[in-house]
Parts: sequence; C-alpha cells; structure tokens
Amino acid sequence: MINMAVRGVSGNVVARAKAGVEWTADFANLDSASFPMLSALIPYGDAMFNERQIPLLLAELDRLPAACDGDWVAQARELCHVVERGIHLYLWFLGD
Repeated sequence: MINMAVRGVSGNVVARAKAGVEWTADFANLDSASFPMLSALIPYGDAMFNERQIPLLLAELDRLPAACDGDWVAQARELCHVVERGIHLYLWFLGD
C-alpha cells in the first residue's frame, strides 16, 4: 500500500489520506509517457510532488484507467488542492 500525506518543508504532516494506493499490475503497467507523474510511484519507495507538479498530477488522475481507480483518487485530488492553497507544501506518496 502506498500512503499519501501533505507535508511542509520541515516535514510536518499537514494532511493525510485515509485511503492508500493499492499496488496492482494495472498500476505498475501505466505507460510512463502518458502518466509521467504516476509512473514515479513505486510500492517500496517514496515520491514527492511540489506545487508546480500538482497540475500535471491532477490531469493524470482525470484520465486514469478504471482499473486503477479507487477511493484514493478523490483523496489524492483533495490533497493536491491542499498543496495548491498552501505555501511550501508537498504531496508525498509513501511506499511500504
């Protein structure tokens, strides 16, 4: 499971998702040319997105295949908006 949280520059957690990204073969097989932000995710590592990357991530979430959908998508969008409204905030995807 890949968990999601918004952190400040000092690492403090500002917001946290209740759902996580379930790593499946469908998710692992996303085309990196079509989904460069989401293809950065791996089940055993962390990925961080800054305020300039958030619009790209949101666009990818909008066209995500149904096989990769879940509660995590709506929560990821909410966390993206937290980053957009804040200053020096980052969306973290935290692998196990």
